[in-house]
Amino acid sequence: MPIASNIRRLADKVREINARYREPQIEMSRAVRMALMALRIYLLLLVCLIVYKFVLILN
Repeated sequence: MPIASNIRRLADKVREINARYREPQIEMSRAVRMALMALRIYLLLLVCLIVYKFVLILN
């Protein structure tokens, strides 16, 4: 099988899963939504720091 068709099939599967879980199955309180947003920001900050450290190591 060509690699392109495998990638296309994988992308279609990911889109299907994303569409299925677009709407949350449970109600989230405001505190839970805020905590999840804080975790997303923390994760992005850590990724940025790792990329920054990687660039410093390369230079």
